[in-house]
Amino acid sequence: MTAELIDAIKAGDRRAMARAITLVESTREADQDAAEDLLAGLLPLGGKAKRLGISGAPGVGKSTFVEAFGLYAIDQGHRVAVLAVDPSSTRTGGSILGDKTRMERLSRDARAFIRPSPSAGLLGGIARRTREAIAVVEAAGYDVVIVETVGVGQSETAVADVTDMFLLLLAPGAGDTLQGVKRGVMELADLILVNKADGALKEAARHVVADYRAALGLLKPQSAHWSPQVESCSALEGTDIDTVWEVIETFWRTMTDAGELDARRQEQAKRRLWLEIGDFVMEKVRTDPRTADLVADLENDVAAGDLPVRTAARRALAPFIGES
Repeated sequence: MTAELIDAIKAGDRRAMARAITLVESTREADQDAAEDLLAGLLPLGGKAKRLGISGAPGVGKSTFVEAFGLYAIDQGHRVAVLAVDPSSTRTGGSILGDKTRMERLSRDARAFIRPSPSAGLLGGIARRTREAIAVVEAAGYDVVIVETVGVGQSETAVADVTDMFLLLLAPGAGDTLQGVKRGVMELADLILVNKADGALKEAARHVVADYRAALGLLKPQSAHWSPQVESCSALEGTDIDTVWEVIETFWRTMTDAGELDARRQEQAKRRLWLEIGDFVMEKVRTDPRTADLVADLENDVAAGDLPVRTAARRALAPFIGES
């Protein structure tokens, strides 16, 4: 079954891609072995796409920009996959998953694939299995992969750990130079885009670009080979999208030639390994018969203020590491 699914993905079967992403996103124990076999089979087929992360506060026009940019990339001969993350309700766990309706033209193009996924309570603006979803779409031959984050503000830094280039979208009037030097999401951006540079906001956008260029001069670039750029565009009118594409192409060539792109991906993989180890350990502690009752007691002790959290954590792990 796994070999057939991999063959269908390689052939660009969109239903097979959807099934594969559903499988790797599944939290059911029964799906874990199949998901691992699938990812192992897809591993040699990926790694060739431009991986772009796009973030920004609600209202900056992320979906409008992704659609305009995606259509432009398709016109340049590329195939575009969009992995859009929607916030999950903290009460019901549900998500609207409405990105396909906000990208109507792009979703109708056969050279594009749009997959909305719930954040499922994960902080950082992406879904838990976004990295695995990237592996699926790359194996299917999509050479531009866009990860659109939830859009909740300065904490959306996790997308930089699954993509090659981090684009931060701003709106005209987004702040002055002091706003631009804030740590966090700002200093991770490889390209800052001031969207909605049209009509009455065109002049305001020009000022924002100038302010953020000045602000970036006060920050040390994270790369020795690339200094973050600031540009403006209008996704609604489709203006200056070509400039954005040129910047991305320049970034890709520069980082590839310097060997930094491969190094960045290798470091991302290492960090992902430790995150996966952490997830595995937590799930094991919660479900293992040796610790099920112990964890419940520890939770009660911590909640009552009778035991420090650090001590409780060590006791929860004691059955696995041989400590008393």
